[in-house]
Amino acid sequence: MDSQVPQDGYPQHEGPKPAASAPIAAQPAQTAFPERPVRRSHAGTWIALILLLFGGLGILMVGGIALVAVASIAGGTGEPRVHEEYFSHNRSGSRKVAILTIDGVIMDEVDGFAKRQIERVIKDEDVAAVVLRVNSPGGTISGSDYLHHHLRKMVEERKIPIVVSMGGIAASGGYYVSMAVGDTPDSIFAEPSTFTGSIGVIIPHYDLSEMLNHWGVEYDAVASGKFKSMGNLAKPMTEEERELFQQIVDEGFEQFKKVIRSGRPVFEEDPEELDALATGQIFTAEQAVKNGLVDRIGFIESAVERAIELASLNPANVQVVRYKPDPTLTDLLMGGKSQAQTIDMHAILELATPRAYYLTTWLPPVCSRP
Repeated sequence: MDSQVPQDGYPQHEGPKPAASAPIAAQPAQTAFPERPVRRSHAGTWIALILLLFGGLGILMVGGIALVAVASIAGGTGEPRVHEEYFSHNRSGSRKVAILTIDGVIMDEVDGFAKRQIERVIKDEDVAAVVLRVNSPGGTISGSDYLHHHLRKMVEERKIPIVVSMGGIAASGGYYVSMAVGDTPDSIFAEPSTFTGSIGVIIPHYDLSEMLNHWGVEYDAVASGKFKSMGNLAKPMTEEERELFQQIVDEGFEQFKKVIRSGRPVFEEDPEELDALATGQIFTAEQAVKNGLVDRIGFIESAVERAIELASLNPANVQVVRYKPDPTLTDLLMGGKSQAQTIDMHAILELATPRAYYLTTWLPPVCSRP
């Protein structure tokens, strides 16, 4: 018979079985190696920190946007709100003297900050007098006249006095808007270091034709008439064009002097005296007082006291406030308002546009505040 291999692994044979062999020794257990310590990865921690950081920034940005949105809405109308800030006297006074500020170059802004301040005064019945704080070299004719018009409208509608406090400069268009005081006596104050005056009109023009010719650039416009491109920087100004521009300047100049006579009655009586001053010259505060352009030398506190006096108010019951613009998102995130000047592309484009200015400068404005 063929041998069979049982399950225990030993073959079976016929005949006597062999003696049982010694038990097979157990196989030694494999050597146990010590477990390696598990290295904890810090990647998760860093990811968590980064997410927390960006999450916090996101919350700040969302909160900032929400604050700006709230600050920019007045009564649900969607119009920017003017912020009122305590300045002096009695914080709980029932009557107000509002400091309305015109600062920087005056441009054509129908709904600019200055206009919004005027609207705030008109709506606030507690305002009994206004101090117009002017720190401006002027600007466009239309912008200056627009603000002057609405300041006079404010005075007439509210029947309140207005006193001017001139800052470092209140010249040209800055002087023009100061005439909103009307014929009120002792109502224009200039600080000792104020520059004012510069009564006149200018239409800046630059002849770049030679430079363009040097570069091989030739002016070749197609126009409907010979005066359509008058004032273009790429060609010299003709005598006919200069005469037309001079007519525009003269009309603006007469308008300027008319407004001054309405605000300084002394010149209404003696127009020739005004003509002698309206040469574009800048005057110091002392010179301006001597020539009748300004009433007194004093700081804003003096102008406030005069406004209180004109409104027949009790100084102990007056709250003097000033208006501030709404904070921007940058202001909220950076903790303050940036004072940097920013390039105004609209103003840069206007460099090539013939335009008349009540402005104290050698160049048209190319910068505006944020």
